[in-house]
Amino acid sequence: MLSKRKLPNRRTSIRKLRSTQLALIPKPSSSRHKSSLTRNVAPTKVHKKIRIKGHNHVLKNGTRTSSSARRTKIRTYSSTRRPRIRTRTSTHASSLARPITNSVVPKVSVVIPAMNEHKNIARVIAYSRNVHPDTEVIVVVNGSSDGTERIARRMGAKVIVYTSPLGHDVGRSVGANHAKGDILLFTDADIVIPTRLLTPFIRSIEKGVDVALNRYTGMVNTNNVHSVVLAKHALNVVLHRSDLTGTSMTTIPHAMSRKALQTIGSEWLAVPPKALAIAVWLGLNVQSTAHVDVGRSNPRKRKWKKVDPLKALIIGDHLEAISWIIDHTNERGGYTDSIRRRDMVR
Repeated sequence: MLSKRKLPNRRTSIRKLRSTQLALIPKPSSSRHKSSLTRNVAPTKVHKKIRIKGHNHVLKNGTRTSSSARRTKIRTYSSTRRPRIRTRTSTHASSLARPITNSVVPKVSVVIPAMNEHKNIARVIAYSRNVHPDTEVIVVVNGSSDGTERIARRMGAKVIVYTSPLGHDVGRSVGANHAKGDILLFTDADIVIPTRLLTPFIRSIEKGVDVALNRYTGMVNTNNVHSVVLAKHALNVVLHRSDLTGTSMTTIPHAMSRKALQTIGSEWLAVPPKALAIAVWLGLNVQSTAHVDVGRSNPRKRKWKKVDPLKALIIGDHLEAISWIIDHTNERGGYTDSIRRRDMVR
């Protein structure tokens, strides 16, 4: 009677096969050389060591192999997250931005107020320059002592300097007075916004919009809506533009045509809600055109956490805008008193 042949243990066979494969890999002669398993791996990727059906695999570039009975599926993992708008960058990152050349006859003027923003200003200038082939970048440096002016000049921007702080939004008015372009784009130096998120505002003005607003409205799906968000909604209702919801010229980025600048007046850009009220009341084409989530990346909110030092200022701006509407209509802002007979109780 024939005896059954003893089959080799599967795990033992795999272990021997793996040992043979590792033995064939040449060992590095010094620390300067790297194995083929780890050479040319991007620094942002991570190695994954997984076990699949008895095999130990170290896969390169973060790829993970999951086996099934019929097919093999490849997945890629990375230690980096989805890119977001950044508010702070290292000095080294800012130094990598290439200097720009302002257009002699600009079609677009980008106005950037800046106060102690040496970490961001180079990248903000570089991104802003690329919104249109014929662009000039104007940086209004005020109250800075950290080298912001030096970096802005080195980057090739047109720099306007004030030794003392100008206050909130005044830099927009100053920059607008020096702008030569037919389209004006306003942004801030404390938030780095990629070019691809800025260009939709330029295209909207080219298509006939007079004032192109950021569709960002702040958090509204909450039990405690911020008072600034409520003020923006209230102003747009008073202007009979509830379709604008909570969009505002307070929020960057936004753009306007040369016609809008001349109609509103550059001096009123220092009070953005009032500038919006004037634009709507005088019949300019005001639209919310693109969405840029600047709320999550606002460094002022991150620094002060729950304390917003500009809340009272911005609410006051909206009250000033409503006051302007009342001055140009009636004590009810143009709304009727319906059938109410007040004279009967006087």
